[in-house]
Amino acid sequence: MADDATELKTTVLNEVHHALGAKMVGFAGYEMPVQYKLGVLKEHLHCRASAGLFDVSHMGQVILRGPDVAAALETLVPVDVVGLAEGRQRYALFTNDEGGIEDDLMIANRGDHLFLVVNAACKDADVARMRATLEPKGITVKLLENRALVALQGPEAEAVLAEHCPAVRDMKFMDVETLPIAGAECWVSRSGYTGEDGFEISMPNAAAVDLVKSLLSDARVEAIGLGARDSLRLEAGLCLYGQDLDSGTTPIEGGLGWAISKARRADGARAGGFPGDARILEQMANGAARKRVGLQPEGRAPLRAGVVLFDAEEGGTEVGHVTSGGFGPSVNGPVSMGYVAAGCAGDRTALWGELRGKRVPVRVAKLPFVPAGFKR
Repeated sequence: MADDATELKTTVLNEVHHALGAKMVGFAGYEMPVQYKLGVLKEHLHCRASAGLFDVSHMGQVILRGPDVAAALETLVPVDVVGLAEGRQRYALFTNDEGGIEDDLMIANRGDHLFLVVNAACKDADVARMRATLEPKGITVKLLENRALVALQGPEAEAVLAEHCPAVRDMKFMDVETLPIAGAECWVSRSGYTGEDGFEISMPNAAAVDLVKSLLSDARVEAIGLGARDSLRLEAGLCLYGQDLDSGTTPIEGGLGWAISKARRADGARAGGFPGDARILEQMANGAARKRVGLQPEGRAPLRAGVVLFDAEEGGTEVGHVTSGGFGPSVNGPVSMGYVAAGCAGDRTALWGELRGKRVPVRVAKLPFVPAGFKR
């Protein structure tokens, strides 16, 4: 996970992390906090119980403007962008010609433009892809370098943010608004990556430090690092691009068929028309040979990424592998996700993971491991 420290970029909040005593690591080309003094376990549980603040400024914030921009973007993603209402956002996927996933992202309709948030490790490739396809159609693609991004997550997130701007109480899951927070004009979405209710807040770099310090001054809020971010999203059954999703995995294999909008499906108003549509729509109709599933080891030992899965305790057939795994503090036990052959994907199917030369029992489990707390 670590990058060469001599090449790491920093976010505008870097000095805040150091002042809070964060342990810093290289992630997606940036120096980022993996944990603070509280530690990963307590950070995780605090976010589930109250409110956690994450620096996600390393992610790519992109604005698209131009004629028929929604229809143009639909040539790259299998979602309904044309029908996305102003002030709403939608989860989306960039796909390739083989139906694999090049990145997952969020698309927001901001009225006179689209606002996208893409993964840090993919943002240069994503911007290049969009420029190559969209600029010939008169669309401008602008990667913002002057804005920070933080996520405030947890059951107390609304109450905390409402003290700065009461209007957030009226927002529903996936709403997007421009609101004043701690003296800054912010782009606020009610979404996140923890399974909890919460908000993502984009703000000018110049306002980021003061805004973050203001939020952290609330006793209900703790700074949360990448370690707890990973365990929170894993319990919530949410994918990490490059680990659970990649260019060789289709949305149907990844359990993301729900993200293929009705309008873009085989019988939809604008069927297909995105990269890899033939393979993806065929798998929607007939199923895929493998499927992403939740996995719950029966012992206390976590099954982490790379563990091979078998259908028997001895001998048998290799049927899949783990892509994410670790200890789930909220469920007080190990949790994993991975890919298994479709015939082994049924809930509670018994499998065995090979851990240090020994096979340990694991069962297929329904995702998520913890109930979602989104405000619908």
